[in-house]
Amino acid sequence: MLDVSGRFALTYNGEIYNYRELAAELVAGGVVFRTHGDTEVVLEAYKRWGTGCLDRFNGMFAFALYDGVRGILLCARDRYGEKPFLFGTGSEFFAFASEYKALLQHPGLSLEFDEMRLLRAAYNASTGLDCDRQTLYHAVHQLLPGEAMEVDVRTLKQRIWRYWEIAAPVGYDCRPEGEIFSEFREILTDSVRLRLRSDVAVGSCLSGGLDSSAIVCIARSLLGDDVPYMTFTGRFPGTAADEWEYATQVIDTTAVTSHVVEPTADGFIDDLPEFMWFNEIPVGGSSQYAQWCVFRLAKECGVTVLLDGQGSDEILGGYEQYFAQYLQTLRLLGEGERLARELPRIQMRYPLALAPASRTLRDRLPFRFRHWVANWRGMGTSLLYGLRRDIAEQVSRASRLAACGGFSPLGNVLLQDSFGRFLTTLLRYGDRNSMAHSREVRLPFCDHRIAEFVMRLPPQMLMGEVQTKRVLRESLRGVLPEGIRTRWNKQGFRPPQEDWFRTPRFREMASDTFSSASFEASPYWLAPWWKDALARIEHGESGLNGALWGPLIIEFWRRHFHERLCASRGRAED
Repeated sequence: MLDVSGRFALTYNGEIYNYRELAAELVAGGVVFRTHGDTEVVLEAYKRWGTGCLDRFNGMFAFALYDGVRGILLCARDRYGEKPFLFGTGSEFFAFASEYKALLQHPGLSLEFDEMRLLRAAYNASTGLDCDRQTLYHAVHQLLPGEAMEVDVRTLKQRIWRYWEIAAPVGYDCRPEGEIFSEFREILTDSVRLRLRSDVAVGSCLSGGLDSSAIVCIARSLLGDDVPYMTFTGRFPGTAADEWEYATQVIDTTAVTSHVVEPTADGFIDDLPEFMWFNEIPVGGSSQYAQWCVFRLAKECGVTVLLDGQGSDEILGGYEQYFAQYLQTLRLLGEGERLARELPRIQMRYPLALAPASRTLRDRLPFRFRHWVANWRGMGTSLLYGLRRDIAEQVSRASRLAACGGFSPLGNVLLQDSFGRFLTTLLRYGDRNSMAHSREVRLPFCDHRIAEFVMRLPPQMLMGEVQTKRVLRESLRGVLPEGIRTRWNKQGFRPPQEDWFRTPRFREMASDTFSSASFEASPYWLAPWWKDALARIEHGESGLNGALWGPLIIEFWRRHFHERLCASRGRAED
């Protein structure tokens, strides 16, 4: 879009949810709009406030805005990194895109990639590919969440800065708990309200978990009982992964129209070529395929915009392993009485939250000894045991992230997982899977106001009283069905992946991969360990499916994305 003067040009991916409020402010200052959408608001906001416009946007976006008089290109990515901004440079060009497959058509950008990053991502999906500016491909970089960049088009000189980050709190919000719960509910409700704005059909993903259920219930309260609203659920009947009994509580309470899809191993194999082509980078597990199926179902039902619960677990303390940092924070704050009261209750309700003594003892053994035993005896469940020892040690070291200064142990891990790893990776999956089916997914929990509010709260507001996401649970009393609100176990949206590995087609595909000449000749993988691991899972051993997924998805990525990319690049250059 060009502005009315022709000086400014914008290419833009995403949504500014508060565009109406910004437009009203701009109109009061004399701006006359030609359109009624958010794109022109981005242009006019930049003309009025310069790069300060970024502080005013509440949304998901990646854009490049060119000032033809100054010769400056402003590039920006939203605070959470919901939308991608990829770029590459040469001596005479600056190129940018939302997708690798688009950007890497440029003949000046190399198709070489970093093998070590692939291995890091296979070991820890969050630290190899999404946590820093360098991407998998040597020639491709990315803006990080909350970053902006100015490019001088005459010299191609770049200046990158972080326009938003959460400052370390100088003290905790010590108001009465009721006031805090009430304010959190108001912020979350307003976030849902903004994301319901649309001139096309809006619905929700619904797993049956706390987060998606909260959004559906709030959406229903805002829309009223008479407005049609559709939900989309992935089911895995007959397995422990199926959450239908919880989803039905929300469906019955809100009277939404429910649609269900049942992802299968055979479906994954059939869809694998296109699934990998659209995801572009290896994915962390079969749950990403389940997400793909849910978005495809929404397309079949004609619902263009979907609200989803992604982002709550990381910033609100939704994973039971965070209890270790919660307890550490209590110790540092001198909360001895609370610590003594809550520790035994945490151990009772979440017995796996704190590392068992046997595991702690095992981890004290030298890695090279554990690695040798695992390969000698054909045992162990870590992907590292299936790598050459020197490579495994490199991967392990490279997967560690530095702590954020000034934050408590709990605050530090919530920030890291929300903005430095994990969630950033999950948002990549969601963006690629939704865009593959031309669906727009909006995430109310990824509203920067929620993050800024939460990081000022004392630790017990997030994980006190033996509750994960306590501030969410308590603020939605009377909004959520009690069976959902007091559902203490956390169950990720994931297919029964272990069962998939035992299906004939999946087992054959894995066996062919581990027996291939290229895999056996790999300078990284130890093929005998992987063949043993596959045999162990066939004989009923559990806990191996996560490790087995790693090398398989890398091989699938090579075949269905990288080789196809190289072929398309060759055709383009011909």
